[in-house]
Amino acid sequence: MNNISTTWTNLRLNSIGKKLIAVIAIALILAPASAQAAGLGDILSLIKTITGTLQNAIGGVLSEIQTVNSEINKFRQQVIWPLNEISQARAFVGATRARYTGLMSQIQSIKNNSANLANPKQLESALRGGQAGSMGQFQQLYAQVYAAVPQANAARPIQRDMMDIDDALAMDSLKTTIVSDQATQNLLSLADSLEQQSVDAAPGSAPLLTAQACITDLITQAQLAKMLAAELRQEAAKTRTPC
Repeated sequence: MNNISTTWTNLRLNSIGKKLIAVIAIALILAPASAQAAGLGDILSLIKTITGTLQNAIGGVLSEIQTVNSEINKFRQQVIWPLNEISQARAFVGATRARYTGLMSQIQSIKNNSANLANPKQLESALRGGQAGSMGQFQQLYAQVYAAVPQANAARPIQRDMMDIDDALAMDSLKTTIVSDQATQNLLSLADSLEQQSVDAAPGSAPLLTAQACITDLITQAQLAKMLAAELRQEAAKTRTPC
């Protein structure tokens, strides 16, 4: 930006000088012959003075401005945003991604489902799917494995109430894990995006990437707090056992 401003200033000054010389030349041509002869020396002296001012006084100032701009750019490139260190950091990030991205993808794609029977398989698949949209059928899948609350004539009311709340809290915790798994996948995608941006990041953009990483960390902490709250609720419900 500074180089553009300096170039624009040079062009404007050169343009003003050329216009002034052109005006004097036209006035000299249109003047009477006697005036031309009488004032030719003065006009040439004036032109010489203007030219000298443009080349020496103004030109010297412009040269100093260009020197200052050059020193500022050098300071930015060597101290604030050193190009060598930035290039090394980019190379390190690129090499790290090339080495570990494939391995991390393989780890994430490992399936550790262990249920063998039909109903438990369906419930486990819904639990590990990491898709919040599957929660509409989750209660039915849960009841197929753990059975529904007994009928009124099969257990006392307090027992049925405790069974119902225990199932409700269990499903609440399990649903929270599904949402957490989905959020984890989104966070992993965001982390991968931040890594890619860091490889091609422009000098001076590190604070922006750092801010995005900090926000991601806060989201992760909030999700962990939700998981802990669900666990505490479930444990609190176990503190009283029906007689």
